[in-house]
Amino acid sequence: MSEDSKHIGETPFNPIASKAERYEKGASIRKKIPLAKHGEWNPLKNCKNPVDILIQTSEGRVESLLPIRYRRMMESPFAFYRGAAAIMAADLAHTPVSGINLQLCGDCHLMNFGGFATPERKLVFDINDFDETFPGPWEWDVKRLAASFVIAGRWRKFSHKNCKEFAWNVADSYKRHMIDYSKLSALQIWYADIDLAELIELGRDKEFKEFDQKRIKKASEYTAHEKEFAKMTYFDGARARIKDDPPLIFHPTGELEKQVAKEGEIIHNRYLESLSEEKQVLLSRYKLHDIVIKVVGVGSVGTLCGISLLMSATGEPIFLQFKEARKSVLEGNVKAKGKYSHQGERIVMGQKLMQSASDMFLGWTDDSKDRFFYIRQLRDAKIKPVLEVMKSKNMAEYAKACGWALARAHARSGDPSLISGYIGDTDEFADAISEFSVLYADQNESDYDKMLEAIKHGKLPIAAEI
Repeated sequence: MSEDSKHIGETPFNPIASKAERYEKGASIRKKIPLAKHGEWNPLKNCKNPVDILIQTSEGRVESLLPIRYRRMMESPFAFYRGAAAIMAADLAHTPVSGINLQLCGDCHLMNFGGFATPERKLVFDINDFDETFPGPWEWDVKRLAASFVIAGRWRKFSHKNCKEFAWNVADSYKRHMIDYSKLSALQIWYADIDLAELIELGRDKEFKEFDQKRIKKASEYTAHEKEFAKMTYFDGARARIKDDPPLIFHPTGELEKQVAKEGEIIHNRYLESLSEEKQVLLSRYKLHDIVIKVVGVGSVGTLCGISLLMSATGEPIFLQFKEARKSVLEGNVKAKGKYSHQGERIVMGQKLMQSASDMFLGWTDDSKDRFFYIRQLRDAKIKPVLEVMKSKNMAEYAKACGWALARAHARSGDPSLISGYIGDTDEFADAISEFSVLYADQNESDYDKMLEAIKHGKLPIAAEI
């Protein structure tokens, strides 16, 4: 742990204590905060209205895009949950915690995991979204992930028993793999990753395994920038430009167009300064050619996100994605303090701390109005989970994979011996997390209904169906 470990939590890693001593320390914490406490969910009677939290988190976003955000969130309780990280963060602030803090994903739901290529072109499975990353209680990531499986399972019309099993699998897998990581050295943990092909090979459903293996083969053969260039661009004279696909991809107009024209080069040059010298040399072979706004995800809708096209002198493209970096929804809800005032740097450094391998072009920047951004490749052999084709047994296996990936990410910045000592080796932790997940899924449905009511009464604008 670095000299900044005081920022990570109330129970920082103790490099002097042995693994056994740290394990016993975790076990002693369990006596004060029993595992069964994590199965409780009792909302405060005077808690903030979830609609008010949504409105608050929409402040400062591109106003014309907010109706798309709310339209996407109203599709289902699961879609709502994906855009409601701030609501859950406020709720989790009043739940029991062990006092063991580490770097959190912050928005740890099942759609924020997937496969992608490392800079060495190996396909790995890992967390892939860190917009909300921040130091905080490790339990929060586990609870948000486990609850997302219950909510997604209900959306897929799986049985109550199945949905609870999914959440149980998340926590049990997290526990088992955290125990495994507690036996490794810090360096071994840092080298650890989850090979996507090997992970899929563990699956028991032959049909689904073949489906995923085909996707891996396609991803491994995919040269993203060249293929995307043919699909996404046209030539305006001799200049390549990105095609508009409104309302989701478009060149800015009006005041926003003036801002982008004025700030584009500034933002790009400041981004280059955040990269290591060899990456700067590489990107010096390319020049910024075009910028478009792109509506992404659910929770990010309304933030200033887009695509930039870089071209070499001989016509080779690179597509980069930029995303506005706002304060983490965890900030203000956790006792831990963040280290970075630049929100783009916060995201990049949190991602590098938690991921087994990060995008080689991952960097941060800002504009002249102190609006923060982070930048990465647009696509790099990314493989997203396809929930629509998963059977209950596939979801159960996917829950185990996500629990494993989260344990690996937490083991890098946290103390796996301390956490393993706290969780122990019984089913009590998984039982508690599955109970919480069902209760919180009910809470999420109640909050979703409140959002629908606000839309009905015109409090939240929605776009026409897209």
